[in-house]
Amino acid sequence: MCLAIPARVEELLPDDMARVSVDGVGKLVSVALVDGLTIGDYVVLHVGYALAKIDEEEAMATLALLREAAALGEAQ
Repeated sequence: MCLAIPARVEELLPDDMARVSVDGVGKLVSVALVDGLTIGDYVVLHVGYALAKIDEEEAMATLALLREAAALGEAQ
């Protein structure tokens, strides 16, 4: 199973890298596959690679669903 999650671009770095935040957790990732990113953009992140840019509304909705799924798993 593959899972891609939304991440917010916090800092653009040399060599097509960026620091992103995934629900408050920072990670260094490659942004080589996505053109035209700016700080504050949201990307879909999979295994350390940003795959596509998405809008903030979609990112927030997806993160809310992931939180809900995690809460359901904890309740069992």
